[in-house]
Amino acid sequence: MGTPPQLTSLLSNRDLDRLGRLRLNATRRFTNRARGEHLAAKGGTSTEFCDFRDYSPGDDVRFVDWNIFARINRPYLKQFHMEEEMHVVLLVDASTSMTFGGKLELARQLAAALGVIGLRGSEKVSAYAIGGPGGVLRPCTGRASLGKLFRFIESIPGGGDQPVDLGIEAFLRQHRGRGVVAVVSDFLTGGDIKRAFSLLHNAGLEIFALQLLSPAEIEPDVTGDFRLVDCETDGTLDVSNAGDLLALYHEYRNAHAANLAALCRQRSGRFVSASSAEPFERVFFETLRRKGWVA
Repeated sequence: MGTPPQLTSLLSNRDLDRLGRLRLNATRRFTNRARGEHLAAKGGTSTEFCDFRDYSPGDDVRFVDWNIFARINRPYLKQFHMEEEMHVVLLVDASTSMTFGGKLELARQLAAALGVIGLRGSEKVSAYAIGGPGGVLRPCTGRASLGKLFRFIESIPGGGDQPVDLGIEAFLRQHRGRGVVAVVSDFLTGGDIKRAFSLLHNAGLEIFALQLLSPAEIEPDVTGDFRLVDCETDGTLDVSNAGDLLALYHEYRNAHAANLAALCRQRSGRFVSASSAEPFERVFFETLRRKGWVA
């Protein structure tokens, strides 16, 4: 027997097999009314028993526990968990800053992996390229949609100049559905991330924010005098005495990551920062599992 064909350039067949054993670990249970595999906050009609409650006139007598009634001559109604569909939204930052240091390549892999888990878990999955060109993958479901998901994410180009916060706002103007939103970005923007995260939260989306930074952004190797050029705005900054600047840079970068984490935490979301030099397998199957994103 030959080797099975590779389904996508983003993930190996071994990775796809491992993903098939995982589920997204959403905590807020923001779900839609359609049937799916996530437990809703209210009772329903699945086969998983939840609790008893007193019978009230008008209740469906099919759910009366007749064994209890026979013993104490009082009707109790059996309740069951309702399993509902969760919308999994993938937002991939396609701005120009993501094209450096392998960030966009890793972002595509991580988004594809989360989408695979959603589709294999009978969830509705949609994907958007924000901050740049790339378009929209409309909501789809089922394993038959895996090819469509892979083709869309593989084709996301870099090169946009829209800040990620404005990209999030643009996405929300065309989105419907509650669930989980995974935002994969470097979050290198001067925009209002707090407002963008609040809008996601208010739309019924649990935030999974994944920051990717290149090694050069984590540990810049600079000496002497130089000029910084913003790749998206073409703004410049002349720098001298790089040693003093580096200390300030690290202080700012760490504070920025801490602020992103706090914004997510305050909205019952999650945040992880990773290096784009890390292999996909380590980021996803070790870091994200350890942080409880998937289980």
